[in-house]
Amino acid sequence: MKAKVSVIGAGHVGATTAQLIMQAGIADVVLYDIAEGVPQGKALDLAEAASLWNVSVTASGTNNLRDTAGSEVIVVTAGFPRKPGMSRDDLLLANAKVIREVVRGTAEYSPASIFIIVTNPMDAMTFIAWKSSGFEPQRVIGMGGVLDSARFRTFIAMELGVSPEDVETLVLGGHGDLMVPMPRFTTVKGIPLRELLEEKRMTELIDRTRNGGAEIVSLLKTGSAYYAPAASAFQMVKTILLDEKRLLPCAAYLDGEYGVSGLFVGVPVVLGRKGAEKVIEVGLDREEKDAFHKSTSSVRELLKKIPEE
Repeated sequence: MKAKVSVIGAGHVGATTAQLIMQAGIADVVLYDIAEGVPQGKALDLAEAASLWNVSVTASGTNNLRDTAGSEVIVVTAGFPRKPGMSRDDLLLANAKVIREVVRGTAEYSPASIFIIVTNPMDAMTFIAWKSSGFEPQRVIGMGGVLDSARFRTFIAMELGVSPEDVETLVLGGHGDLMVPMPRFTTVKGIPLRELLEEKRMTELIDRTRNGGAEIVSLLKTGSAYYAPAASAFQMVKTILLDEKRLLPCAAYLDGEYGVSGLFVGVPVVLGRKGAEKVIEVGLDREEKDAFHKSTSSVRELLKKIPEE
């Protein structure tokens, strides 16, 4: 029996995530959105492409969360983009409402599923999703660290003129301006990054990573990144469905690890069929600890702005 993955939100990120899952042939996909006709049309387009990809998987579109029943993984991309005149707090409250609604609905129909949260502000939304689902925290995971690490890898590869496949990076903390790229744990085919780049240039690449999403928004003028976010979500889906036990930086629940409790923030985790199966603690120096705790404090402050139900 084939796996079933539901993607909540049929915008650019959601639809591209669905495409990557189908192209890999690893699961049937349900694409959900509140906009009538949009998920149905995109799912039909994907289904018609399947024969050209030589895969035996299906796609269906729906406006009813009931159709997501029996999903093994649920990817949540639904939410509002920030619009002119909308404060970050407005966005936070609006998307918290969306997350609560879709997570409660899908958790009811797929009680054994694993959630991957993409909606921003991602660390806070992952916490809201966990509370709304009633699931064990290991079955609710945020995508941000995978994307942040991919951006850091890309910028390093571009700078050094090497393949990004040979770059291994680690990014900790919240997904946003206060993320913590870790050059001490970054290597190029095993060579420490500090042996290949001057400190000043490394700092510039770290800053570019922190502003990676904003850089794309400024270039597009309207809209935001979706290829890399979708590829990040897909990598997590694949790792879970195939039980690959990949060590990936994801927003996972911390219960004392890194000196933090009761938050979802980016840390290296072993990702497998049961979700975030193990949090890996690495030793941090004083500067790294300070940056990490500044980042986690920012996530905690965001959560304080969301009223409890």
